[in-house]
Amino acid sequence: MSGNNQSDFERFQEEYWQWCLNEYPELATWTGDNRYNDRFTDLSWLAIEKRRAGERQWLIKAQEFDTSRFSEQDILSYRLLMSILDLTVKAQRFPPVLLLTQIYGPHLDFAQLVSITPFRTLTDYHNYQARMKAFPAYLDQVIALLWRGIEIGWVLPYVPLKGIPGQIAGQLTGDPEQSVFYKPLERIPDSISQSDRDSLRSDTARLISDSVFPALENLRDFVVNTYLPAGKRPIAARELPDGEAYYAHLVFEHTTTDMTAAEIHETGKTEVQRIGGQMLNVMRQTGFDGSLEDFSSFLRSDPRFYFTREDDLVMAYRDIAKRADAELPGLFAELPRNPYGVRAFPDYEAPGQTTAMYYPGASDGSRAGYFMVNTYRLDMRPKFEMEALVLHEAVPGHHLQISRAQELRSLTRFRRNASYTAYVEGWALYAESLGDKMGFYTDPYSKFGQLMYEMWRACRLVVDTGIHHFGWSRQQAIDYMREQTAKTEQDIAVEVDRYIVMPGQALAYKIGELNIRRLRERAEQELGPEFDIRSFHNAVLDNGALPLPMLEEQIKKWIYTRRAEPLTDFAL
Repeated sequence: MSGNNQSDFERFQEEYWQWCLNEYPELATWTGDNRYNDRFTDLSWLAIEKRRAGERQWLIKAQEFDTSRFSEQDILSYRLLMSILDLTVKAQRFPPVLLLTQIYGPHLDFAQLVSITPFRTLTDYHNYQARMKAFPAYLDQVIALLWRGIEIGWVLPYVPLKGIPGQIAGQLTGDPEQSVFYKPLERIPDSISQSDRDSLRSDTARLISDSVFPALENLRDFVVNTYLPAGKRPIAARELPDGEAYYAHLVFEHTTTDMTAAEIHETGKTEVQRIGGQMLNVMRQTGFDGSLEDFSSFLRSDPRFYFTREDDLVMAYRDIAKRADAELPGLFAELPRNPYGVRAFPDYEAPGQTTAMYYPGASDGSRAGYFMVNTYRLDMRPKFEMEALVLHEAVPGHHLQISRAQELRSLTRFRRNASYTAYVEGWALYAESLGDKMGFYTDPYSKFGQLMYEMWRACRLVVDTGIHHFGWSRQQAIDYMREQTAKTEQDIAVEVDRYIVMPGQALAYKIGELNIRRLRERAEQELGPEFDIRSFHNAVLDNGALPLPMLEEQIKKWIYTRRAEPLTDFAL
């Protein structure tokens, strides 16, 4: 495409983004584009092969652009798009069969979509009913893919997945009107006529009984009778066919660096030692007389650190979030407008879920983001970890970063919705460390909780690589986490199982955070008194999500431009 101009490239980016939304309707719903709310992703083998061919074609077309006259931002966009397409095509080496985990998957997707789908018009409800009708065929495609995985030896280990049948069963209420799938029918807008409302309620209840529930029951039976028994294999990703290459691919995908698994493992051990020393110092501030292991046992068992009512836990999270909101102007030059709320995970999902999670808002601001918290087993949800969790999942962590990216209208939509795990999770872990500046962690137990979470992420570097590269057993990983952290048994087991079924993802947090910290230290050193924390944070955020090497380039440029500014600049 020699001679292509910038407008051609902008159009190319938009066409690629629209292709992604059309191919992945659930992604469209999550981003607030509701044109495809009547369907699911086509997971037939024919559609998958066609989609893969399309990915190869997008890469070929992108390579034809002449970027010699592109602006700096367009060159950055081009490099980002090329990196995404190149990685996507390289991933075609591995079979697309890993669809079902206890953390995410088609058995949970529909119920989660219900919570973020708009229901304002009659068309919204008719699209919802069409999606219900499509659900059985969608799950049949899922089962066919899982069968293919079993046949070629690509199947997940069964132990972490043992909770999936319960997650499915929790959605199978005897009365369809008590189902999560019926929730949108409880409050139908008055703009819809009474006769239409009556029809919507009766038709949807019938679809839940006749389509949704049987499809979920069929998937549950397949998981119990076929998929779990087939998963009696070693837990390491390297044990899969072509597994060593697969894990190396995932390490690169999630960290966006050239670090090897062995290098990451050693980095993790160094961080564990460093953070352990800080935890010991904070423990001494509490007056506790004993070892870190003793202190951890004390924190796990003393009832003062735990709520006894679910509502109290949720309200305490909301209180922390409100206090965090008020401190943001001191740390950021510009803030996103989209709000967020705090919700508890549904009961059927909570036992297999992590302690907390963030659900992004819509790209156009039509839906708020949500900080999801786990109220299952309150005796495993200590108060001293709550401040760090809010800062990570809500603000100044995921909600602030993702919402800021969504609102950068100068960037194309593919840029505003880009996601690189090391950047996104690295920023959120870095955000936890800002709590000291925000007036949090004044209680030594809460400070210990923050360090405990940082230790948690350092341990991930050791454990994830330990499992998938060095061949650790599940029990080895659990024992290591128990020795190094004060986390509860429930959290440790759930998290280790997460690492088993999501190889490489857990590496992103610490690797990303370490890189952002190094960039800040460099900026502070080079700019001296001219360094401004508010401007630095926006420099990190205001290009949207980036691979770590590209983020480093952008911050180096930012440092150079700040040094070139006169000292009389009062804009800050």
